[in-house]
Amino acid sequence: MKINRRELLGNALALSPVLTGSGTLFFQAPAWAGGQIEEPLMDSVRTALSSAIANHAPPEPEFPDTESRLRYLRWLGTMSERLVKKKSDWKTRKEFLQTVWYEAKRAGLDVSMVLGLIQVESNFRKFAVSSVGARGYMQVMPFWTRVLADGDAGKLFHLQTNLRFGCVILRHYLDRERGDLFLALGRYNGSRGKPQYPNAVMGARKLWAPQTA
Repeated sequence: MKINRRELLGNALALSPVLTGSGTLFFQAPAWAGGQIEEPLMDSVRTALSSAIANHAPPEPEFPDTESRLRYLRWLGTMSERLVKKKSDWKTRKEFLQTVWYEAKRAGLDVSMVLGLIQVESNFRKFAVSSVGARGYMQVMPFWTRVLADGDAGKLFHLQTNLRFGCVILRHYLDRERGDLFLALGRYNGSRGKPQYPNAVMGARKLWAPQTA
């Protein structure tokens, strides 16, 4: 059955351009993740967030055997075809998908679910900014950068930094909710226990499942 993207996400993907005082064009995204709550973090979470900042090149996946590598390459080809309307340049698509795959696997998250979350949050726009200041692909709130020495929220526009923060934060919420993805997604959005956001992400997840036509 064909999935109607507009019906699935409604107005969640509507983005409007915003010109900042410096002349930089950003895109204002819906404030899906604007309800994230600042809270004390375990040292392991702080370390995971901080360690992404020094990485400027896309991470290189490593595979235990040839079959695993071939599965990844098949996945990369399939996802690249689906993403071409959002990112027309092959190198940009490859770096994006490679980093999503790496960071999702690193955090123990389903890659299709992370892609669904990115679609709902930013519609795959690197410089998306919400009305409450959430930034980048996974719409990370600037207060999370307080784990960094300089607290520079501008670093949330760096590809791997944004995806590392988003995936680690979601993993943190998932652990707090003892594996309950519905509640963890609610925490990510600041709407714990309400169905709208988890349903939107889980619906978008279907669009990025490898077996989806």
